[in-house]
Amino acid sequence: MDQANGDFRIEKDSMGEMKVPAWAYYGAQTQRAVENFPVSGLKFSRGFISALGLLKRGCAEVNLEMGELKEETGKAIVEAAQEVVDGKLDDHFPLDVFQTGSGTTTNMNANEVIANRAIEILGGQIGSKSVHPNDHVNRSQSSNDMIPSACHVAARREIQVDLLPALLRLQNALGSKEKEFDGIIKVGRTHLMDATPVRLGQVFGGYRQQIEYGVERVRKGMSGLEELALGGTAVGTGLNSTPGFAAKVCEKVSGWTEIPFCEAKNHFEAQGARDALAESSAAIRTVCLSLMKIANDIRFLGSGPRCGLGELRLPALQPGSSIMPGKVNPVIPEVVTQVAAQVMGNDLAVAMGAQGGHFELNVMIPVMIHNLLHSIRITSSACRLLADRCVDGLEVNAEHATSLAEKSLALVTPLAPIIGYDKAAELAKKAQETGKTAREVAHEMGLLTPEMEEKVFDLRKMTEPGSPG
Repeated sequence: MDQANGDFRIEKDSMGEMKVPAWAYYGAQTQRAVENFPVSGLKFSRGFISALGLLKRGCAEVNLEMGELKEETGKAIVEAAQEVVDGKLDDHFPLDVFQTGSGTTTNMNANEVIANRAIEILGGQIGSKSVHPNDHVNRSQSSNDMIPSACHVAARREIQVDLLPALLRLQNALGSKEKEFDGIIKVGRTHLMDATPVRLGQVFGGYRQQIEYGVERVRKGMSGLEELALGGTAVGTGLNSTPGFAAKVCEKVSGWTEIPFCEAKNHFEAQGARDALAESSAAIRTVCLSLMKIANDIRFLGSGPRCGLGELRLPALQPGSSIMPGKVNPVIPEVVTQVAAQVMGNDLAVAMGAQGGHFELNVMIPVMIHNLLHSIRITSSACRLLADRCVDGLEVNAEHATSLAEKSLALVTPLAPIIGYDKAAELAKKAQETGKTAREVAHEMGLLTPEMEEKVFDLRKMTEPGSPG
């Protein structure tokens, strides 16, 4: 039996003895990893550890039901695993994200913590292995099917619980402004240059549609995360796994999460590749491309207040300068663009990880799930902030916006079918040279009857050319 040694106790694994902090539920293998991987200080997220605990609980319950564990041992493992789910044992998961590419050390971290906590529940001595991390907690499992499964459970849950509600919140906020701003005419801009008029409501309708499509893209990627590698064990063959074990665990986890998890259709794909993680990451990256466009447009449209575009008024949230009194900056759009940049970088790391599927196992899983969960978390926060602290409070300088639209030289566009493209271009050039509006020059040139002039230069009609009347 391992003996306590001062502030440490001695535990053993297949490589020999290790000093382990006396307070820790983890054991020798985890301690080796602590010493081997002092890389970044980044730890696995709460969501991932919870997913790992949930799977371990499901495995213990199924092993109990199938007669693979004694009742006393199995119930103690279930109780300990639930404490992992609940976050009560987070201090005992010290490992760096950058570690062995299969996540074996984190799987063993969970096995050791749950085993030692189960021993304590049963009144035994921590480190005695009377509840064994491999033989009992890891029964019918391998790190190679457990860690990919935990990745899917964690990502799928956080997308449903956090990301989708945040995206829908932003979609609704943009939709509200689409209706509110429908009557506001403003100049359109292409290539950053003046173009024909649009309604501000149409612009926000475009933003709303981008997010709506983003929701669809994210949802499409969710189905791949619902397949769990559990049951494939080491290389996908299921060696040492009790027949029917994985399907029963998936059923339990589905019941607890209300998500339709199922055993992978093909275990060799499920362990050799991490395409579902890459697909979800790419969908979130695309959402962030939309966020980047929307946030930049809003801050440009709100630029000023006197010397910029000044068509929108953004909520004033905090002083914007340490030297210029009264300056207020578009801080929320700036936060959103930074988040978008980070997610794009995260996605590259995920994509590089996805190509790390060498033969029967991907060996870049920890960095993939760390970056994907990070992307989910910060994208969710960015969407809520953009909706709550920016979009909801947007106001429009309607008079200024319309006056800019009336000055656009592109208002000659509806004249082209009447007087020809070249004559219309000549008119635009003359308006530019004289500083007059296209309408004023057209009137001076006597190109249209008064009735035609009113019809051709109706800004609202320019924004709805297919409407009747």
